[in-house]
Amino acid sequence: MATSMSIRPSESRDPFTRVQWMWNSNENPFSECERDGWRPYSDIENIIIEEAFLAGETLVNFDDYDIDLEHKVQISNLDSDKQRQIKRVKCGKDDKHLREKRFLPNPVAPDRPFGDRYGFIPPFIKETVKHLKLTKDQLPSKNETIVPEIVEKAALGIIEEGKNIRKRTQAERIAKKLRETKASGMKDVWACCAEIYSWQTFVFKKLNEAMRFIGSRQHEEVWRSKIGTLGPFCLLLWDNPFNSKMVEPGTILYRGAQLSGDLITLFIDDCLKDPRPWHSFQAFTSCTRNRDVAVMFGNVLFIMEARIAFTADIQSYSAHSEEEEELLFPGVSFTINRVEFDEIDNKPLIYIILQQRRD
Repeated sequence: MATSMSIRPSESRDPFTRVQWMWNSNENPFSECERDGWRPYSDIENIIIEEAFLAGETLVNFDDYDIDLEHKVQISNLDSDKQRQIKRVKCGKDDKHLREKRFLPNPVAPDRPFGDRYGFIPPFIKETVKHLKLTKDQLPSKNETIVPEIVEKAALGIIEEGKNIRKRTQAERIAKKLRETKASGMKDVWACCAEIYSWQTFVFKKLNEAMRFIGSRQHEEVWRSKIGTLGPFCLLLWDNPFNSKMVEPGTILYRGAQLSGDLITLFIDDCLKDPRPWHSFQAFTSCTRNRDVAVMFGNVLFIMEARIAFTADIQSYSAHSEEEEELLFPGVSFTINRVEFDEIDNKPLIYIILQQRRD
């Protein structure tokens, strides 16, 4: 296996192309009668496979399957007769592969339409700081001496989460990349965390699944169980050393979502109340400044006007720069301003006002 982590999932040696490894998802992947069901490997899998390919290696080992680069097949580790075709695709700089899973999941809690209004420091971060026995003056952006220790705990937590869902190979590679920044200072660590978060991996998925449960009594044990494993990484990502100022007031962000009719009705009812109640996003929320990107996903479009809010523009850290991803930080409060129906896009438009509440 190659050891370098320098190649991003979107990059090849030609700066105007990017490489994407894909696998055939058809029921009979070798049939010439079925339509091509090619699916991309995840970002971290793509990195691992491409590194091995460039190093001239012939086999890549994952938890559930191996990749035979010589014969271009994916082989199940449980049954060697179960094989699927794979291929390496070079994409031009104008080719776009927008990720539905990135911008579609419901950004609010699963069993209630909104989160409670929290302060500047969200509950998951508060509990992580308590778990790590840190003081306010010991946050990594304020105290560089504790950064290596938190990075190591973040790496170990990612590996533990990966082992629990049979993604140890991916987890170890992510942890390796994070550890490489341990002695480089908080700015390099944060940039690494932003890049890792931009990947479509279990880290992005599991962290946000847990944080969206905050405020749900039924699921309190679920999110609290992730503080020890995903909390350190979450703290490193949240404590952005570059973010000394809030986003420019009036900035518009967009987010698609797939909502039930009942939930849409709750949004409508909420904007009719006087005064309009305050709520908050519990998790990191992937948005975009490009409406054309967000409108492609879901049956609802959130249009968010930032009044006072902390965000991070992670486009330059992402292998998918065409998404123009802007990360809305957890704990940002909002009110529902109005709900309209867009006949052109055939979906409701939910206008919200973002306004961070200080502790």
